[in-house]
Amino acid sequence: MTTYLDCNATTPIAPEVAEIVSKYMFEEYGNAGSRTHEFGVRAKQATELARQQVADVVGAGKNEVIFTSGATESNNIAILGLKSWAISQNQKHIVTTKIEHKAVLEPFEVLEKEGFDVTYLDCDESGLISKESLAESLRDDTCLVSIMQVNNETGSIQDISGYCEVLENHTAYFHVDAAQGFGKYSEPLKHSRVDMMSVSGHKLYGPKGIGALIVRRRGFKKVPLQPLMYGGGQERGLRPGTLPVALIAGLGEACSLAYKNSEMWSQHCQSLKDKALSALSEIGIEVNGQNAAPHVLNFSIPEVNSEAAMVALKGIAAVSNGSACTSSSYTPSHVLTAMGLGEERIDSAIRMSWCYQTKELPLEAIVEKIKQYL
Repeated sequence: MTTYLDCNATTPIAPEVAEIVSKYMFEEYGNAGSRTHEFGVRAKQATELARQQVADVVGAGKNEVIFTSGATESNNIAILGLKSWAISQNQKHIVTTKIEHKAVLEPFEVLEKEGFDVTYLDCDESGLISKESLAESLRDDTCLVSIMQVNNETGSIQDISGYCEVLENHTAYFHVDAAQGFGKYSEPLKHSRVDMMSVSGHKLYGPKGIGALIVRRRGFKKVPLQPLMYGGGQERGLRPGTLPVALIAGLGEACSLAYKNSEMWSQHCQSLKDKALSALSEIGIEVNGQNAAPHVLNFSIPEVNSEAAMVALKGIAAVSNGSACTSSSYTPSHVLTAMGLGEERIDSAIRMSWCYQTKELPLEAIVEKIKQYL
């Protein structure tokens, strides 16, 4: 049986979450906007409980949680939603990094085409963005900084707390794409200087098609976001549309589980990683990215093409060689390229990612199969 090792693309749903989703699909199927009967009331109660459960993970206020379809939509609202305000204030400088997910880079490209000045921060072979480079990039007209927490390809954990220190006395809004780290490594996300963070349900043992944008107030001042869609006024007018109660309840349950168990999950994942590093050292792997999360290992095998390796591992382990969002038309990883890695090392890069539900890694079988290609 193939072992699933592509949890950065999507995680298996937690059984407790699946049970909640099923309940609100088949038994409590009311519309949270219906206020004239008990089905609507219970649906509303379920969404508000979930809103609190999401907020609790990072110590946010329940009224600061906006439900979306996932981190991609959340990123777009956080970035493109500031456009009108930035133009009105003549603050059209925005900052991000070269290793962001396409769901951040592409909205930045849209603003760049519309006259915004974009600074793309570099990284070195470590895959980490220095807080010094952020400090050097800031200008008086900088209105937005967007830096991910955990890189989806390498697992490198960025210095969110350090960036918050740099931004302490600057007015720029700070957005964090927290899709890979929310609920797993949440402590830095509790910092009040993180103005906005994007959440994805299916990266946290929840259902696909649901996420959140957490938008913190500065004192009594709201982040001046404008909606990208109109009609209905749901989610404080920022994200209209009938709320998917079942998915929201599932996200809430996933967040509740993470709030209670993240430390234990992390320890389990680190144990698996230690075993993997020990076993794979036998085939001379080169690890890509430093300060990587316990559940991710990106590595290159000299002289073994990643496509060939993935084919060889079919039936043993489901792995990847990059972001699931760009896998349909393979191009060299923009993340590994930005890190300055050589072409051969990039071509041989494999990403393995697991989770608390992964019992063991089939390391012996992986090593034996790869040895046939050396």
